[in-house]
Formats: sequence, C-alpha cells, structure tokens
Amino acid sequence: QVQLVESGGGLVQPGGSLRLSCAASGSIVNINQMAWYRQVPGKSRQMIARINYPGVTRYDGSVEGRFTISRENGKNMVDLQMSVLKPEDTAIYYCNAWDAGVRREYWGNGTLVTVSS
Repeated sequence: QVQLVESGGGLVQPGGSLRLSCAASGSIVNINQMAWYRQVPGKSRQMIARINYPGVTRYDGSVEGRFTISRENGKNMVDLQMSVLKPEDTAIYYCNAWDAGVRREYWGNGTLVTVSS
C-alpha cells in the first residue's frame, strides 16, 4: 500500500501565499505522475496542477500563473506553491499519485485551505 500525506494547509488572507507539500511512502513501484486536486462542498474534485516525471507540468486555467507545482528530483514528493490567493481558492486540497508500475492511483486525506479576511 502507498500512503500520501499532505501538509501546509491553513487560513490565509486574500492576496497571500501558502505552500502545500505531499510525501508518498510505502510500497512504491514507479510513481511517474503526481498532482493536486481540490474540492468544495457540492462540487466534484477538480485537478488544478499536475507534474509528471521528468517534470512536465499542467495547470487548470483558474490557477495558472498563481500556483506552481514542483517535485524534488529522485523523491516521491510534490509541493504546490500558491500565491495571490483568492476566496474562491478555499477548498480541501488533495494530493494524487499514479504508480505506473502497478497501474494504481492513490489519494491523500486532504488538507483544508481557507482564504478569508
């Protein structure tokens, strides 16, 4: 089994910044893609940033230019640097990983980000 543990959520004022981190551990074979999703009550989970190995990124239009996804070389870890945060960024943020070796997808438990004054 693979575990994903997110950290870094919290309360931030509009216009502020926050950094989320996610670390994967356990029976990893070949994680070749990691991503961040977010979900608000009543809506489906939405992919906002994705990075594959060797480092190609993709962003949802709602966060492009404000959020940056990055990973550490050789480590199954991914960060999401969020800047110019808006109230509509308030959501539970989930880390996601795809292990191509076993063709399985894994999810973290989520971390709450609240953007409010």
